[in-house]
Amino acid sequence: MAVTTQRRTVGLSTLVPYLRDHLRALLAVAMLSLLTAAGTLAQPLLIRQVLDRIEAAEPVGPLVAMLIAVLVGVAVVYGLRNFLLQRAAEGLVLSTRRRLAGHLLRLPIMEYDQRRTGDLLSRVGADTTLLRAVVTSGLLELASGVVIVVGAAAMMVLIDPLMFVVTLGSLVGLVGGVMIARRVRGVSEQAQARIGEMTSAVERAISGARTIRAARAEQRETAAVVGSAQAAYAAGVRMARLQAMIGPAVTTVIQGAFLAVLGVGGARVATGALTVGDLVAFVMFLFLLMMPIGQAMNAYTQLQAGLGALQRIEDVLAVPTEQAIDPPATVVEPVPGAPAVEFERVSFAYPSPPERSDAGDSSGAGDASTASGGSGEPVLREVSFSVPYGTRTALVGPSGAGKSTLLALVERFYDAGDGAVRVAGVDVRDQPREILRAQLGYVEQEAPVLAGTIRENLLLTAPDTDEERLLAVLAAVNLTEIVERTSDGLDAPVGEGGVLLSGGERQRLAIARTLLAGSPILLLDEPTSNLDARNEHALRQAIDAASAERTLLIVAHRLSTVVDADQIVVLDRGRVIAIGSHAELADTNPLYRELATHQLLVS
Repeated sequence: MAVTTQRRTVGLSTLVPYLRDHLRALLAVAMLSLLTAAGTLAQPLLIRQVLDRIEAAEPVGPLVAMLIAVLVGVAVVYGLRNFLLQRAAEGLVLSTRRRLAGHLLRLPIMEYDQRRTGDLLSRVGADTTLLRAVVTSGLLELASGVVIVVGAAAMMVLIDPLMFVVTLGSLVGLVGGVMIARRVRGVSEQAQARIGEMTSAVERAISGARTIRAARAEQRETAAVVGSAQAAYAAGVRMARLQAMIGPAVTTVIQGAFLAVLGVGGARVATGALTVGDLVAFVMFLFLLMMPIGQAMNAYTQLQAGLGALQRIEDVLAVPTEQAIDPPATVVEPVPGAPAVEFERVSFAYPSPPERSDAGDSSGAGDASTASGGSGEPVLREVSFSVPYGTRTALVGPSGAGKSTLLALVERFYDAGDGAVRVAGVDVRDQPREILRAQLGYVEQEAPVLAGTIRENLLLTAPDTDEERLLAVLAAVNLTEIVERTSDGLDAPVGEGGVLLSGGERQRLAIARTLLAGSPILLLDEPTSNLDARNEHALRQAIDAASAERTLLIVAHRLSTVVDADQIVVLDRGRVIAIGSHAELADTNPLYRELATHQLLVS
C-alpha cells in the first residue's frame, strides 16, 4: 500500500490550530492592546488642550495630572500585555514542539531511513522557535494597530482634511515595501532548510567523532560542516538583504510624510488656518498613524519568515503516522494451536528513497509511501517457515541474506509486499500495533542504549519495575558489575549512546531491558556479537533460562550460540534454502556446512 501526500502551502489559516490552545491569553492580550490604543490616542488630545490653555493663560494642572496618569497607566498595561504575549508565545512553541515530537516518534520506520536526523532536529528546534516571532513581532499588534490607525486618521481629518490628504499621498511608497516583504517567505524556508542541513552535518560529525579521529579525517569533516554553515550563511544573507531593503523603504516614506506635513502645516499656521496646538496634535496623530504602519510592515515580514518555518513543520506533520496509514485493525483472538510466528510466501523490498525537492527541502512530503513492497531490489523472496511456541529458532546465512529484515517484518516496522506474516495465527496487519508489540521483545543488532542512567534504560520497557527486579535481571545477563563500579549503582550514567559501557555491556543491557518486559516472544538480532567467550557463555545461560517460558527467534552469525536450537533456518539471497537441526544441516546443506566449517564447528 502506498499513500501519497501532496504538499500543502500554508497560510494564516494554518496558524489557527496552533493558536487555539492559547486563545484565552491572546484574547486578554488583545483587550489590553485596545486599552493601550485608547490611552495612546488620548494623549495628543490632552496635549492639545494643555497647549490651548497655556495660550489662553488658563490653569493646566488638572490636565497635566491626567496626562501623567494616562502615560503611567499605558506603560503599566503595556508591560502586562507584553508579559502575557511572551508567555503565550512560549506556550505556542512548547505545544508545537510537543505535537511535533509526538508525531516524529510515531512516523513509519521508513521515514527515519530516508531522512537525516539533523534536519528533523532542526524542525523541532530552530523552526519552532520562529513561530515565537510570529506572535511577538506584531501579529496581535495589528488588532490594536488598526484601532490606532483608524482613530488617528479620524482625528487628523477632523483637525485638517488638507494635511490628511498630503499624508496619504506620502504613503504610496509603502507598496514597494510590501512587495519586497512577500519574497521573505520563500527565502526563509530555504534558510531553514540550510540550517537543517548544517545541523545534520554537525550531528553526523559528532556521532562519529571516534571514527573520524581514528581516520585522521578531522579536517575533511570540518570542511563539510563549514560548507553547510556557509550555505546557511548565504541563505541568511539573502534574508538579511530583503529585510534591509524593507527598513529603509519604510523609514523613507515615514520621514517624507513628516516633512510634507511639517511644511504644509507650518504654512497653514503662518496664515492662521491652524493653531500651534492643532499642528502639534496633528503631528502626534501622524506619529501614531505611522508607528502601527511600521510595526505592521515588520509584523508582515516576520509573519512571512514564520510561515516559511511553519511550512517545514507542516511538511513533517503531513506525513501519516504508522496508525494513520493502517486500515482499521481487527482485534482477533489468537488462533488455538497456531505457531508463535509464521511466514507464508513472504517477499519484500525496501522502498527507494524519495527524490530531493528543488527547494532543497528534505521533507519527503510528496512521497509518504509505506514500506510494503517497495520498488527497490527484493531482499526476501517467497520466504516460508514457522516458529512453534516454546521453541528456539535460529536464522543463519551470509550477510545481506535478509535475516534482520525478517525480524523487522514481525515487529511491523515494515509490511510485507507479498505473502503474510502471522503472530499467534493472526496476520500482523490485522492486529493493532500496540497489541502486537506487547507480545514481542526485540533487541536490535546494534543494541542501542539511550543517554541517561542504567535505571532509566531498564525502565524504558517496564516503568513500574522495582529495584530488586532490576538487579535480578542484570544478574541474569551477567551485568551486575556495572552497578558495583560506582556508588551511584543503578543511577550510574551510561553516556551518550551508552559510550561509557563496552560493546558487550551495551548488548547485555539491551537484552536485560527486553527481558523485563516479559513478552512471550523474543526477537534477538545477534545477541552475542560483541561478547567475549566468558560472557557469551553466561548470556547463553540467561537466554536458556528465558526460553523455558518464551519463544525465541534469533539471528545468529556465530553458530556456536545456536547449535542447540530446535530448528535452524538457513537463508541465502533472500530465500530459505534449508531448515533443520545443526546435525541435519551440517550433513545435508553445503552453505551451512561451509559456515560451520569456517567457525570450527565441524571438520
